[in-house]
Amino acid sequence: MTSPNSRWLVEQGIGEERALLVENGQALAAAIRWPGTLETGLVEDAVLVSRPRGSRRGTARFSSGEEALVDRLPANASEGATIRLEVTRPAMGERARGKLAQARPSDDSPRPAPTLAEQFGAQVVRRFERGLWEEVLDEAWDGIQPFPGGSLHFSPTPAMTLVDVDGHLPPRELAVAAAQALAPAIARFGLGGSIGVDFPTLPDKAGRKAVGDTLNWSLAASLDGWNHERTAMNGFGFVQIVARLERPSLLHLLQLQPMQAGARLLLRRAEALADPGAILLTAHPAVLACLKPEWLEDLARQTGREVRIAADPALAARSGFAQIVPR
Repeated sequence: MTSPNSRWLVEQGIGEERALLVENGQALAAAIRWPGTLETGLVEDAVLVSRPRGSRRGTARFSSGEEALVDRLPANASEGATIRLEVTRPAMGERARGKLAQARPSDDSPRPAPTLAEQFGAQVVRRFERGLWEEVLDEAWDGIQPFPGGSLHFSPTPAMTLVDVDGHLPPRELAVAAAQALAPAIARFGLGGSIGVDFPTLPDKAGRKAVGDTLNWSLAASLDGWNHERTAMNGFGFVQIVARLERPSLLHLLQLQPMQAGARLLLRRAEALADPGAILLTAHPAVLACLKPEWLEDLARQTGREVRIAADPALAARSGFAQIVPR
C-alpha cells in the first residue's frame, strides 16, 4: 500500500487521532483512533469478574471500568482475581447492541495502546492538506464509493461489513470494475474483520475467474502486505474477505456512532479558526451532549478563546459548525 512517494501523516486532535496515507496530493488510506477506550495492544492488569465453570473464557473489568471478553484463561484464574491482559480487539459499536472488546492473558509489562503515529511510523502534522480529510469522511459517512459505470455501497452489520455492487454495465464488466474499486475503498475506510461482497451473479466459471484475478491484483496493488484470506466467488456472486480487526473503521465509527463522530468533527473545525473573538459551537443537541468538559477546556486552552455552545435540532450530525463571535 505504500510507495516511495507515499507517506503516513497524523493529526492529533482533541478526543481523536486521524491518519492519512497521502501520495501526490491524494488520500490512499485512512484511520481514526478515539483514545479513552480499550484498544488493541494495551497491556494492563484487570479483574476477572466472571468465568463459567470449566470454561477457558470469561469477562474482565479494566481500570477504566470497561469490560472485555477474555480467552485462553489459565486453570487457576478465578473470579475476583487480578490478571494481566492484552487487548486483542477493541469494542465494536453496532446499531442495536455492542460487542465487548477482546483480550487474552499476557506476561508482558504494562503498556498503553500505541498511537496512530507509532503504528504507522507517521509524521505528525498540525493540519492535513485542505479537503483531504473532508473527502474521506464524506465517503465513509455515506458508505458509497463510486467507480466508472457503478458504485459500491458499504453497510456495517453485526456479522460483517456488507458491500453491494450497483451499476448499469453488463454483469461481467460491472463485476470486474467493482473488483478494481474495492481494495482502494477498503483502504480509505480502514476496514478490517469480515467483509462480504455481493457481486453480480456470473453463471460461467471464466467470468468468476476474471473477477477473482482482478480482485487479487487490486488487493495486492492497494493493500500491499495486508494479511487476509478470501473465498472464491460462489455461483451467486458472493465473496468473503477476512482480515485482522485492529481498530473500528471510519465506516463503523461514522455510521454507527454519528453523534460522537460529529462532536469530534465540530472540535476539529473549531481548532482551525484563526480570527480574534469567542468560539461558538453550533450543533444538534445530541452532538453537543457528546462534548466532554475536558475537550472544551482543551479547546479553550489551545485557542486562548472563550468557548460557547448553541443547540440547533435541525442540523445533521456532521453539519455542526464553529464560528468566531464577539466576546
